[in-house]
Amino acid sequence: MEKAPIVRLRGVTKRFDDVVAVDSLNLDIFQGEFLTLLGPSGCGKTTVLRLIAGFESLDQGEIIMNGTSLGGTPPNKRNVNTVFQSYALFPHMTIFDNIAFGLRMKQLDRSLIRKEVGEALSIVKLSGMEERKPHQLSGGQQQRVAMARAIVNKPQVLLLDEPLSALDYRLRQEMELELKRIHRKLNITFVFVTHDQEEAISMSDRIAVMNQGRIEQIGTPTQIYEEPENMFVARFVGEINIFEGRITEIFNGSATVDIHGRPFRVHNRKNFSCGQHVKVLLRPEDILVTRDEDAKPASPSLGGAIDEVIYKGKTVDLIISLDAGETIFATQFFNEDQEDVVFRQGQRIHVEWPYGWEVVL
Repeated sequence: MEKAPIVRLRGVTKRFDDVVAVDSLNLDIFQGEFLTLLGPSGCGKTTVLRLIAGFESLDQGEIIMNGTSLGGTPPNKRNVNTVFQSYALFPHMTIFDNIAFGLRMKQLDRSLIRKEVGEALSIVKLSGMEERKPHQLSGGQQQRVAMARAIVNKPQVLLLDEPLSALDYRLRQEMELELKRIHRKLNITFVFVTHDQEEAISMSDRIAVMNQGRIEQIGTPTQIYEEPENMFVARFVGEINIFEGRITEIFNGSATVDIHGRPFRVHNRKNFSCGQHVKVLLRPEDILVTRDEDAKPASPSLGGAIDEVIYKGKTVDLIISLDAGETIFATQFFNEDQEDVVFRQGQRIHVEWPYGWEVVL
């Protein structure tokens, strides 16, 4: 039996003057999951977070938590906490006092506050830094303090508004691992907002891709990346190559699509019809590049030449100009059997892909 969601958004709409920031949005959030709201700036993802937290009021719709509507419930009465993009630490307070602030507002016993703060510091690996001030910590440490201040209140849902955006690349990677570790340890529901596709894919149980106040697609990272439901999701999440084609034959579960005069077999998941114009989508790593001298004449492929070669150790990124005039991107992986394969600028090549690796829209 499917478990019930801990938070439900039903027909949620929020306007700012003439701008519709969130448009009739429906979303279920489940206990213990790591859900990411992913999308470009201005798509409404942070507004959704603020609506759940109670920092913004609804124009239409309803937000339900544990079966109870949150309508009219102030932020401090909701069992959620927020980690802000700027961390919002009190600069004049010690780390201990920053983390203890919410517990003191609840007028808890001093000994209990000390115990809870100590546990929170241990979880974020900052034990021993209680007496420091925020300016004495690195960006990553400040981010952990903000996490500790949020989790010490034991919320059912933790809302994270682009908390890694101010960190450099290496530190951001480290904090991604820390967030996953903390999530597993606490089993709190995380709702994470980001515009960074790599962050979303590497950390999430599910991703909701947003655009213009609506959810374009929701699913696992694998589903979002490998099975985009529309062109917006395909283009926004990772690099994608798009080939225009026309269905020429239909088989049981598959079809033949003509791309620049060459017949390619593709999956027919959407019941295409003969003569229908389609788009064939391929990730750079799904494309196989063969040098002219290694090409198989019977295999359907597209000819072209290499414009740029970008070496990345075990992989090489190729920018390719096809004879038909398109520019595509391909990532090639090397193993011991391919050490003698060398790609160079200006080299003539052929590109193809295994049946089933493409998405057809």
